[in-house]
Amino acid sequence: MERENLNLCLENLRLIHENERLRRKAKQLDQECRAMLAEIRRKQQQQEEDASASTASQGAPSSSGGGGHSAAAADGNIKASGKQPK
Repeated sequence: MERENLNLCLENLRLIHENERLRRKAKQLDQECRAMLAEIRRKQQQQEEDASASTASQGAPSSSGGGGHSAAAADGNIKASGKQPK
């Protein structure tokens, strides 16, 4: 009976150590996961800011004085309307 009790105590101790090891590993993985998630969010935010800045700069009138319209677009509009340029 004492031998069986000793074996159970040793098994219990082994399980406690294994549980502690797994808990440390889980904590490490959780920290890594949180760091990676923060990095992904930071990169996403940077991409959104870059896209927003790019969209804002594309919506601004060009410095050619055409009011944001190209000569090719104006030519296409004339052809589509069937009118000849003056």
